[in-house]
Amino acid sequence: MSDDFNMSMRKFLKQVGVTSQQAIEEAVRKAEASGGSFPVKAVITIPELGLTHEVTGEITAPDAGDDAQA
Repeated sequence: MSDDFNMSMRKFLKQVGVTSQQAIEEAVRKAEASGGSFPVKAVITIPELGLTHEVTGEITAPDAGDDAQA
């Protein structure tokens, strides 16, 4: 694959990672969640290519008193 393709894909995936982490941290803070586990699913779609990619997992909120940024 070309360097331009790789760079644009890496830039997009970095943006997804950073903005998703910020959104999740904010949601945990707002919910005042402590030590709970939450199922999570990320979906990336590229309709023009017929792509739907799902990643599922679990996120555990920090215990009360822990630094959520750690």
